[in-house]
Formats: sequence, C-alpha cells, structure tokens
Amino acid sequence: MELKTVPIEKPADLNFILGQAHFIKTIEDLHEAIVQTAPQMKFGVGFCESSGPALVRWTGNDDELVDLARKNALALGCGHCFIIFLKGGFPINILNTVKAVPEVCQVFCATANPVEVIVAETATGRGILGVVDGMRSLGVETETDIAARKQLLRRFGYKL
Repeated sequence: MELKTVPIEKPADLNFILGQAHFIKTIEDLHEAIVQTAPQMKFGVGFCESSGPALVRWTGNDDELVDLARKNALALGCGHCFIIFLKGGFPINILNTVKAVPEVCQVFCATANPVEVIVAETATGRGILGVVDGMRSLGVETETDIAARKQLLRRFGYKL
C-alpha cells in the first residue's frame, strides 16, 4: 500500500463538500438534492465510479464548478468519492440534505479551507483515509475572539 496526499485545487474562497457514496445513482440524486434544497445555488459535482468503466461522472449548473469537480474527482480517483463545489450559499445550506441522500456513506469535510486528502493506493484501487482541512490551531480564543466570532455569525445571518 502506498500513501499519498492529493491537494484539492480550487480558488481560495470557494466552498466544497467531499464525501463517499456507494452507487452510480449518487450523481443524479446529489444533483436533485441540491436543487430542491437551494435552487439559487450554483454547483458542480464529480463522482468517481468504482466499477465497470470506472469513469468520473459529473453534473451541475455552472460550467466552471463542473470543470473543477471533474478535475478534482479525477485527481482523487478514489472509489465512490464525490466532490461538490458551490457558489451562492455555504455547505451548511445543503449539508444535511447531502448526508440524507440514501447512497451517501460519509462526509469527509465541508469547507473553503485549503485541503489535502490522504489517499491509500493498493493493487485494487484507491481510497480516502481522511483529510487535512486547513491549518493547525494556533491557540485558544480570547474574549475578543469570542465577540468577533459572534459578530461574524450574526453578519452572515446564522444567529440573531
């Protein structure tokens, strides 16, 4: 077995969700789940088929995001993984819906941070072991940091 890290290539402020599912139907079900939950959201989805022709399946409503999803899914090449890039919303807006798609097994991350995916490669294929999401913690928040966090959440409209 060989361990590799695969960086997710994307613009710095672009959010994405990385997960694993189990069936070719996933690509269409994720598309439907996103448009039914957040119809204004722009997105691109890439899904790594894990048998048969083993293709990167794709969908979305934004060409740039679809291209990113295809490119990153192919770079990962891990069985049944999916990646969703999105604009016009945040992962929190669709995360529970994505997790509720019957084929979805797990979500590794939902972030705009720089991410490296830890991949194991064997003779039979590749699998995601985990992710490095963002940077190492530098300390513990102060009262000033708490106030700034609360203000940010209210500015985004997530808290009253």
